[in-house]
Amino acid sequence: MSGKWEKLGLLLEDRDFTSTVSWADSFTQAPNAIVLEDRVRIYFTSRHRHDPDGNFVSRGAYVDFASLTKGDIMGFSEEPILELGSLGNFDEFGTYPISVAQSSNGKYVAYYGGWTRCESVPFDVSIGKATSEDGKIFVKSHRGPVLSSTPNEPFVITSPKIRVLSGKWVLSYTAGERWLLSDGRAEIIYKLRIAFSDNGDDWTRLDRQIVEDKIGPDEAQASPDIIFRNGKYHMFFCYRASTDFRRNPERSYRIGYAYSENLIDWIRDDEKYALERSSQGWDSEMVAYPNVFCYEGALFMLYLGNEVGKCGFGLARLDGDLY
Repeated sequence: MSGKWEKLGLLLEDRDFTSTVSWADSFTQAPNAIVLEDRVRIYFTSRHRHDPDGNFVSRGAYVDFASLTKGDIMGFSEEPILELGSLGNFDEFGTYPISVAQSSNGKYVAYYGGWTRCESVPFDVSIGKATSEDGKIFVKSHRGPVLSSTPNEPFVITSPKIRVLSGKWVLSYTAGERWLLSDGRAEIIYKLRIAFSDNGDDWTRLDRQIVEDKIGPDEAQASPDIIFRNGKYHMFFCYRASTDFRRNPERSYRIGYAYSENLIDWIRDDEKYALERSSQGWDSEMVAYPNVFCYEGALFMLYLGNEVGKCGFGLARLDGDLY
C-alpha cells in the first residue's frame, strides 16, 4: 500500500440540509467539490418525498464551506440548481448525479444524469449539459442529452465526472451492459467508460470498458473520478456485486483505483490507496461515489456511506501522495 486515507468523519449530514430547505426530503448524494478563492463549493443531489407509488425525484444542490477541515458551513443553495425536464424529456424525473467544472473563461459547466422512468426496468439515464455564470443556477445547454445510448452503449449512460485534462474536456462515466432479474427485481450491470471533447458538446467515445473486472463479469462499476498527479492519471471509482448488494455489506459498494499514463490504458490496483468500510457507524456497510481533489496542499476524498448517501457524505484525507 502506497498511501492511506485518514477518515475525517461526516462532512455534511443529511438532516443538516434537508431540515434547512423546503424542497428536499432525504439524502445528500454524489458530492463533487470545486475549490474557489474564498470557499469550497460542493455540489450534490437530494430527493423529494416519494409519491404514493414509491417514486421520487432527485434534484441538484450545493453547500459552501469556508473551511473543509473545520467544517464551517457558509450556506446552502436556496433552490435546486437545475430545472427538471418537461413532459417526455430525458430528464423529466431526476438530475442525478451532477458533476461541475470551471472552463478557462470562468463559466461553470455541469454534466448530469437525466432520468426517465420505464416499464420493464425501473429507469434509463442519459447525460445532459448545463452552464452557469455564478455556479448557483444552471441553464441547460440543450433540450436533449449530449451523451445517450449507442449501438455499443445501449442504455443507462450515467455517473458523469467532468475534468479538463491536457487541454481537453474529459468525461468519465458508466454505461449499462445488461439488466438481470434477481428476486423479481431488475438490476443493472454497468461498466466504466471515457470520452473526449474539444468543445464540451461533441464527444469521441473510447467505446469500450476501461477498467477490468475484479469480482467477475457481473461486477457493476460507477462514479469514475480522474485526477492528474505526479505524471500519472489516477482514477477512483466504486464497484459492487450485481445482486443482493442492498442487504449484504460484503456485496455492496467499495472504492476501486486505477492509474494510466495516457487516459486510454488503465491498470487496476484497488489495494494501493484503499478506503475501507468502518467497523461501525454511517459507512460500515459501504463506501461509494468518490470525488478526489487537492485542497490546501493535500489530497481529499468526498464519499458516500450506507444506503448511498442516506446519512450524508464524508471526508477523508490522504496521508502521503499519489505516485
